[in-house]
Amino acid sequence: MNFIDLFAGAGGLSEGFMRQGYEPVAHIEMNNYAAQTLRTRAVYYCLKDAGNLEIYRNYLRKDITRDQLYSSVDPNLLNTIINREISNKNIDDIFRLIDEGLTNRGITEIDVLIGGPPCQAYSLVGRARDPYNKQYDPRNFLYKQYVRFLDEYKPKMFVFENVPGIRTAGKGKLFEDVKRIMDKAGYDIEAQVLDASDFGVLQKRKRVILIGWVKGTNYFYPKFERLELGYKVSDIFEDLPSLIPGETKDYNYTKKPNSYLKKFGIRQTNDILVQNICRPHNERDRSIYKIAIELWNKGEIRLKYTDLPEDLRTHKNLTSFLDRFKVVGKNISQSHTVVAHIAKDGHHYIHPDINQLRSISVREAARLQSFPDNFFFEGPRTAIFTQIGNAVPPLMAESIALKIKKILEAETNLPRQIELFSN
Repeated sequence: MNFIDLFAGAGGLSEGFMRQGYEPVAHIEMNNYAAQTLRTRAVYYCLKDAGNLEIYRNYLRKDITRDQLYSSVDPNLLNTIINREISNKNIDDIFRLIDEGLTNRGITEIDVLIGGPPCQAYSLVGRARDPYNKQYDPRNFLYKQYVRFLDEYKPKMFVFENVPGIRTAGKGKLFEDVKRIMDKAGYDIEAQVLDASDFGVLQKRKRVILIGWVKGTNYFYPKFERLELGYKVSDIFEDLPSLIPGETKDYNYTKKPNSYLKKFGIRQTNDILVQNICRPHNERDRSIYKIAIELWNKGEIRLKYTDLPEDLRTHKNLTSFLDRFKVVGKNISQSHTVVAHIAKDGHHYIHPDINQLRSISVREAARLQSFPDNFFFEGPRTAIFTQIGNAVPPLMAESIALKIKKILEAETNLPRQIELFSN
């Protein structure tokens, strides 16, 4: 089976589909760093299929350059990542590039379309900071571009992912319009709010997952079973070396992988620890982190900004966003939601170890999102944090991909089953 990924970001959603054996036809992503990450991941899968992963590991060790890595695969593979903004100006060119790839590979139909437009315009926090509640944000209408791909390629099913706030944006009228034009495009649809923590992700992360299928088929919205795990957030930290602010410690783990890391494929045999880098912090912030960690570790109490001594306060706002310093609790089953703001300062994602007094590292954030350790993000640290914060957790995506695959396979096998029964 195959798929096209729109607004692909770093590829968290497509990672889940590729793990389930889907073949990517195209990824469309406007951000240069995220598109580079998609290319590197595409090379990983190509080398994995060919049994040549040592080439990829050489890249992670910095023994070869990115150009040398890319030269190890067919150049046409890299062309499947289309680094363009999805807009009226570009869409015909994007269609042309996708069509060329379909023709070259002999693909005549698309099984699944996946993706979610940038969600900042729909987020409740974003609207709270905008006096017009984001009603004039052009990103509000990117769902119309999504539907143009439905009209163009007629996939059997599609997955449209976004934040829960999309349901209330524009007093609910926007989401009604989303469903109306998808219906007009020829699809039955259903939307549910799913939580990533129900899929093995050690993070509370609610998302609207809208799934559509061609009218007149026997397809349906899959039923997802909640996983009862018993794991703790500390399971993502315990095999990683301690860091001081601004430090990087790559290549070597401190322990063997625990059952959580192995069960969910976060860390695999022969993995190399990479991108275990944290940002620098000044002494004022580290003093605040110490207070926040002490409060949390002693009684799971969240620090309020107004609780800080005056000499540690740098903001005059004492009435809103009082939880701007927040510890990633280690002895609970799910952390608070990782969002793109982690790229700004890290104050909302303080490492729980009081001996380190820092925010979480790139690799720790990626693990909270359930990215495997062999997933390499391209770009500077800030750009990587943004990619991680915006991503769909791969474990959640994989469950969705598996359910959809079973639905499509059941329909594909139905005529053969009828024939055998008749005989």
